[in-house]
Amino acid sequence: MPKAPVSPAPAMSDPPLPTSYEAGVQELDQLVAALESGQLPLDQLLVSYQRGAALLAFCRERLQAVEDQIQVLDAGVLKPWQGA
Repeated sequence: MPKAPVSPAPAMSDPPLPTSYEAGVQELDQLVAALESGQLPLDQLLVSYQRGAALLAFCRERLQAVEDQIQVLDAGVLKPWQGA
């Protein structure tokens, strides 16, 4: 007798992305610490990794948006960072 297909667990909606770059980096730091601790169960590892990938993409997009704005403000010429 063939086995019945296993239905996937009910999909939970993804948590919303942070409202700021700083909040995204903070959450990403917390996720990295949890992943590096080695204390998460396998299922939670996968969920945390996926959330981390989403946060990383969010932060990269925010940085790119700021860089694009700076290019416009500098008339399309990026100037080397002089530091403070």
